[in-house]
Amino acid sequence: MLLDDRKLKILQAIIDDYISTAEPVGSRTIAKKHELGLSSATIRNEMADLEDMGFLEQPHTSAGRVPSDKGYRLYVDQLMKINDLSESDIENIRNAMDIRINELSQLIRNASVVMSQFTKYTSMAVTPHIKRSVLKAVQVVPIEPGKALVIVVTDSNIVRNNLIRVPEKITPDFIIQVSNMLNDKLKGYTLEMLKTNFLNGEAEQLASLPYDLMRPILDGIEDLIKLIDRPEIYLEGTTNILNFPEFKEVQKAKEFLSLLDEKKLMSELLNTHGNNNEIVIQIGNENVIQGIKDCSIVTASYSIDDYVIGSIGIIGPTRMEYSKVVSSLNYIRNKINQEISKLLGDG
Repeated sequence: MLLDDRKLKILQAIIDDYISTAEPVGSRTIAKKHELGLSSATIRNEMADLEDMGFLEQPHTSAGRVPSDKGYRLYVDQLMKINDLSESDIENIRNAMDIRINELSQLIRNASVVMSQFTKYTSMAVTPHIKRSVLKAVQVVPIEPGKALVIVVTDSNIVRNNLIRVPEKITPDFIIQVSNMLNDKLKGYTLEMLKTNFLNGEAEQLASLPYDLMRPILDGIEDLIKLIDRPEIYLEGTTNILNFPEFKEVQKAKEFLSLLDEKKLMSELLNTHGNNNEIVIQIGNENVIQGIKDCSIVTASYSIDDYVIGSIGIIGPTRMEYSKVVSSLNYIRNKINQEISKLLGDG
């Protein structure tokens, strides 16, 4: 059943009030605060209809109404006004993100921090799936007899290193020779191509050197490639949820915080992104995970050349300032895309 204009205005007024006050909203409050041209009795009747239709709930018999998940869904899909960020908000976000960053993981972590600080909710972010990243350089540095340091650098300025053991008979000059050879042979390959080659045992043929000498070095490079390609999950503002009355019960707060510790779970939540430009909002019972059915999750993807590589999002109570979250998340997502282009030398 479609709602008429009067019901929509009353529902919007109730949700706006409840988001700002966290208190059940009564008909008298709506009549006094909002110029709807309706008596409190008329509003009360409309609220009863909205409750019967599943858009409102009454937590206590004598209390006012609060939005249901169905009500919030209608609100974010049809009624919510998404305002542009103010100049001061944009300036604050820009200043917070305009620190010198030369690695993608640093960029994503900083964006997560900024998002949490700005919205006062818990932010989540996953570092890029970067199989398409290209190996920029590989270096093997002799440390001491039997030990060497393998260093891998990608075109997105991700640097990883790994201390490895090598046969003690290998001389420093030989290690440097191998390093130069591997760098010439491997640079320019995508990480995905390199992983395939390594896993298929083809890498030894690239240098045409004895297996027992090459294998420790190649194993070290392979481990670094796997490490780079393994996404990290960042959570910021995890205790912000304690500031909301919905989570004043200690047990409820503990359950929420324990869920945040499950990195695999957080990764699944962030992998619900839509297309490149879509902000995805999951409300209450729309979330498949039992422990967050009193929460809403808002996520957005970031990309390289329209290819989605990761996500950033916000988790908070269903009584969330959706408009603020959506506008700020959209701005920060666009900022991430711009910074990625700079890191890759495209902007």
